[in-house]
Amino acid sequence: MSEITYVRGDATVPSVKGVKVIAHVCNDIGGWGKGFVLAVSRRWPEPEKSYRAWHRERAANDFGLGAVQFVQVEPYVWVANMVGQRGIRTGSKGVPVRYEAIGTALERLADKAAELGASVHMPRIGCGLAGGKWSRVEPLITERLVRQGIAVTVYDHGEGAS
Repeated sequence: MSEITYVRGDATVPSVKGVKVIAHVCNDIGGWGKGFVLAVSRRWPEPEKSYRAWHRERAANDFGLGAVQFVQVEPYVWVANMVGQRGIRTGSKGVPVRYEAIGTALERLADKAAELGASVHMPRIGCGLAGGKWSRVEPLITERLVRQGIAVTVYDHGEGAS
């Protein structure tokens, strides 16, 4: 069985051939402006525009924990905005990450990647500003994507990556 591939580098610049989906975790309050989304926005304006519109029109769509929005940014590149954190601050209910929502979002991502014949590329989702633990996220990725035959590459930034 294949496993997750780990590389150093920028998840917004996957160096493989074929269709690619760049996946990342968003919050459920419409905030976009810190963490990995900044790298996404530096390359393409569409994912942020689409996410903000999706949040703004949430009364009429599926926006919420576990939902995924797929935004095509290049002929062979899509960005998956996955809603996997509640709010943006650590408070009385703990850190913002919601593992169950990430799991649900990964299932939707698996369906889309299979449909597109795409590989999936991501930073360590849910583990930056969302405050999650990779030891909890990694098995979700293995179960929902890798075991479905989808190639997954996880990117650690060169500097200070553990």
